Amino acid sequence: MSATPETPIALQDLAAPDGVCFGCGSANKDGLRIKSFWDPEGVYVVMTHTPEPKYSGWPTLVYGGLIAMLIDCHSNWTAMAHHYRAEGREAGSQPRIDCVTGTLTIKYIKPTPLGVPLNLRARVEGEVGRKTRVLCEVYAGEVLTAVGDSVFVRVDIGHLAQTAHAKTE
Repeated sequence: MSATPETPIALQDLAAPDGVCFGCGSANKDGLRIKSFWDPEGVYVVMTHTPEPKYSGWPTLVYGGLIAMLIDCHSNWTAMAHHYRAEGREAGSQPRIDCVTGTLTIKYIKPTPLGVPLNLRARVEGEVGRKTRVLCEVYAGEVLTAVGDSVFVRVDIGHLAQTAHAKTE
């Protein structure tokens, strides 16, 4: 699959077309399947999502848990995109880069209305070893409604799966 300036390929589709995450998994037919892209200047990773009415928390307002999921998934992709770029590689090149959420902190600034495209803009703020700090802003139109400040940890997905499914005696 090739990209043109008019039709870029999302980071999720490049690096993890088999992903099953509810928020960002390209292969999860029941999920949101958000799509994240580098902005034209290559500073931010951006995405747009318009929540359906079923994701309301209060009448006419977006459920805060959905905002948290969007920030989590999009910020994680920002961290992984950063690692690919830092290594001088394209997203999707081997070996695959995976990260998991270490911390997720969200500040809800204003109510987020339903029926409005939400624009997320994230960037890496710092990196220490396997840990990457990402700041993510959520806008409803031009209004900043939430900010995420998160840390993602680079992992070996095989080791992670083995650890997650280890039996306790």
